Amino acid sequence: MDKFIIWNSSLKGEVEVSGSKNASLPIMAATLLTDEECRISGVPNLRDIHTMIKILEGLGKEIKFQDGTLIVKSKKSRSYTAPYPLVRTMRASFCVLGPLLAKRKKAKVSLPGGCVIGPRPVDLHIKGLRELGANIKIERGYCLAEAKSLIARHIFLGGEFGSSVLATANILMASTLAKGETIIESSACEPEIVDLASFLKKMGAEIIGEGTPLIRVRGKKSLGGAEFTVIPDRIEAGTFLAASLATYSPLTIKNTNPLHLTSVIEIAKKMGASVKVNSFSLFIKPPSYIKPVSITTLPYPGFPTDLQAQFMVPLSLAKGVSLVTEKVFPDRFMHVAELNRMGAKISRSGPYAIIEGVGSLYGAEVMASDLRASAALVIAGLAAQGKTEVLRIYHLDRGYFHLEEKLKKLGAKIKRER
Repeated sequence: MDKFIIWNSSLKGEVEVSGSKNASLPIMAATLLTDEECRISGVPNLRDIHTMIKILEGLGKEIKFQDGTLIVKSKKSRSYTAPYPLVRTMRASFCVLGPLLAKRKKAKVSLPGGCVIGPRPVDLHIKGLRELGANIKIERGYCLAEAKSLIARHIFLGGEFGSSVLATANILMASTLAKGETIIESSACEPEIVDLASFLKKMGAEIIGEGTPLIRVRGKKSLGGAEFTVIPDRIEAGTFLAASLATYSPLTIKNTNPLHLTSVIEIAKKMGASVKVNSFSLFIKPPSYIKPVSITTLPYPGFPTDLQAQFMVPLSLAKGVSLVTEKVFPDRFMHVAELNRMGAKISRSGPYAIIEGVGSLYGAEVMASDLRASAALVIAGLAAQGKTEVLRIYHLDRGYFHLEEKLKKLGAKIKRER
């Protein structure tokens, strides 16, 4: 198992953001909707991507992955089972359920795993597919689904904490081969859903309304192959923005879409940063001191829950008291105890975290609990005085492509060790 050893660092220069993992995974699942070849570019070379490749290969796909491009072809196999050993490692793998059901009329998909950030039930996935006509039961840790044909319906996908990105993706993919027009109300508006819809349209799907809470899908008898390039990873871009603030380092973040980060840029400005926006880049000039702010995580276009942990680091150095309210995953505060080990003063009450700014953090040995908490601890290590060791960084390898190499090019003192 690897760890990072990090020393206090100032950063400077340009960093290029990789393709979006969260966009790539559902798009890969969507290739199950066709027997024709698909070519997907801009795919980051990450552990989660390789997990999805193994799942698709087990479902009868032949895949070549080189230089960020996936070529997906079909073999004769008509398997419909996504097994527990693979699905348990990554929640997004549950996205094969909808396309399997629509294309092969049967699906046996293990209930998913992923990061430890609190309960994330799949009830909305099952509700939506049942309304399309699927017979679904849960048996021995698997979701077993069958449908002779899917019939379009008006489906409401709102949940206790708002819309669900993966449930929207599953229902959207299944609807492309359903009979009639499906209306998905309270659908997720995230850029990753828009990207999935764009890919499906290139396959021949008829979709309108993606990026809004109401999506309409007119089902087709079949879909074809497609060539596509995924969007840049907005969470990676936001992570570097948080690192810029925490280390008081000016940075240029390239290959990103600022329109996907509007709420994040607004928070950075409230913290005192100067942010210049171009078509596909950001330039961040941190303030002389960080101002305290209140952040509430919400579904897109609100502040992303996937950046909550990272922004807690610069807020720990702010002059004053900040409040973070987590409305997407109320238990997503595993990083708080580890940041406090580094000298932060953070107290938690339910979905709220109260952060009293301190003069500086200090290095310590800390344990990563999930993907985004890992990124937060790396940022804290860069900002802290002395040496920090971040253990269990395999979480980072699931979601950040060559993070330490990118940080080293910016001047970070960081190395990986067994």
